[in-house]
Amino acid sequence: MNSVFRGPVFVVQDNIDTDQIIPAQYLNLIPTIAEEYETLGSYALCGLPDSLYPTRFVEEGKLDSAYPIVVAGKNFGCGSSREHAPIALGSANNRVVLAESFARIFFRNSVATGELYPCEIQDRLCSVLKTGDVVSVDLDAATVTVEATGKVYTFKPLGEVRPVVDAGGLFNYARKTGMIAA
Repeated sequence: MNSVFRGPVFVVQDNIDTDQIIPAQYLNLIPTIAEEYETLGSYALCGLPDSLYPTRFVEEGKLDSAYPIVVAGKNFGCGSSREHAPIALGSANNRVVLAESFARIFFRNSVATGELYPCEIQDRLCSVLKTGDVVSVDLDAATVTVEATGKVYTFKPLGEVRPVVDAGGLFNYARKTGMIAA
């Protein structure tokens, strides 16, 4: 499994809720239907206010984001418990969210769906980086390296949840480890 993710970041601040990650009007899309899964990604983070986030996470008319890494402040994924939120981000090709803290249900849904790696960063990176800055995230070392400066930041290791995300989610992990029949 890939342990290093590199690319430009999309930076958001504190209290990004699930309505901003995937607005309610798109919850009728069924992620288990391939075409609808792809469409879901095109709406990821479209609930952010344009006045605060003039750069869109997914460009109009595209299915995937140019930003494989989201950098956030505190309480990312708060609000409702919709599993569509991490699924929409994953469908848009987001692989890692680096946040100071996560809403517990968003963290659990990220792991259970296997869509992305929710990494708790020690520093307030959302005040250091701007959208488009390029970083490398090393899951094995639990580090983030800012390419422009070489500065290295650390995040809390994922521990026992990492193999679940690596496997593609809870059910795939259970099948892979023999907990349930394949």
